[in-house]
Amino acid sequence: MNLMPHLAARVEAGRPVRVALIGAGKFGSMFLSQVPHIKGLEVAVIADLDPERAKHACRQVGWDEARIAATRFIADGVEAASLDGVEVVIEATGHPAAGAHHALAAITAGKHVVMVNVEADVLVGPVLAAKARAAGVVYSMAYGDQPALVAEMVDWARATGFTVAAAGKGTKYVPAYHRVTPDDVWTHYGLTPEAARAAGMNPQMFNSFLDGTKSAIEMAAIANACGLDVPEAGLGFPPCGVDDLAHVLRPKAVGGHLERDGMVEVVSSLERDGRPVFRDLRWGVYVVLKAPNDYAAACFRQYGLPTDSTGQYASMYKPFHLIGLELSISVLNAALRGEPTGATRYWRGDAVATAKRDLKAGETLDGEGGYTVYGRLMPAQASKAVGGLPIGLAHGVTLVRDVAQGQVVTGADVELDEAQPIVSLRRELEATEW
Repeated sequence: MNLMPHLAARVEAGRPVRVALIGAGKFGSMFLSQVPHIKGLEVAVIADLDPERAKHACRQVGWDEARIAATRFIADGVEAASLDGVEVVIEATGHPAAGAHHALAAITAGKHVVMVNVEADVLVGPVLAAKARAAGVVYSMAYGDQPALVAEMVDWARATGFTVAAAGKGTKYVPAYHRVTPDDVWTHYGLTPEAARAAGMNPQMFNSFLDGTKSAIEMAAIANACGLDVPEAGLGFPPCGVDDLAHVLRPKAVGGHLERDGMVEVVSSLERDGRPVFRDLRWGVYVVLKAPNDYAAACFRQYGLPTDSTGQYASMYKPFHLIGLELSISVLNAALRGEPTGATRYWRGDAVATAKRDLKAGETLDGEGGYTVYGRLMPAQASKAVGGLPIGLAHGVTLVRDVAQGQVVTGADVELDEAQPIVSLRRELEATEW
């Protein structure tokens, strides 16, 4: 990557890379834990709805009192994004509307944006990225999170001349998870509610990991960054271990699971009957390559890549991701090289609210990981055609008509305030040819 020589030059010149962090939750805290160990990287300001909680987070990850005293703590994300002397703004709130608002403020102020907030990116990311390019600043995915790691692998594959047959990640999945609510989520993690509360774990957030919503969001982000297609019927979550990636994640025409080459997909670490998959990829990411010729296919075998039965498809994978511990890679790439670690460029995938149970007119939707809906991955144009309600707009809105279990919720099914800035940005996305 060659980042450290660039950073050393900045240190020598007395010009450290200065950052604003908006949101001091788990992802932000992981980043903060590494900052004291990266000479030349400074956090100038931390914005959180509860600044005292943010200070507590800093102490929890090992900051000394001198570093805390030298850092500004505020509640206003827009103020943090606009602060003089800040080069890079990290948006890590997880709230789609707030994330878009903060990103726009940073772009207007001429700051680079690292968008940890995948929910905001999938909702309106193509518009934000276009505005950042027009302003001459970087809009980047967050390295350490799975979409950025997959985007890196896809870019590597294409730059070396391979066709990308498939790309994605692993997760824990069986079909019944789509109906799980925050009330019973901990049984699927092997935890009691009391133990989860003691650990500060949010049941709705963790439920979004389980019920398929987070997978839909992240695969939409990958499709939109890499120009890959999404399955017409949504994610299939085929059970698959690392040894079988090239066999399962190839087109149906040659015996695989996919509609064609160039798709995103998530593999499950569980068989459909709940048994664990052998050598699963629950925490990792992958790319499946297609050889451009017989010579390259022979090299796959010669150098030990796991291939399918034809020898034309091979897989590479990363078994783990370190989330916020790796986030400085995005920050430094933006500040030192003017480059993103993955960036939204297309609108290929959408994460659309889908009823977990029969829903009745008058009910209020509670969004990602809640009791009423989960996010289903759809091709963007198919979502646009039916007027699908993105999961990022499915919080706190009231149904005006019944929606059956398993059915996509549309914009016509809810009372949506078209005057909201986030809705206007979404309409801008839908009106643009990508």
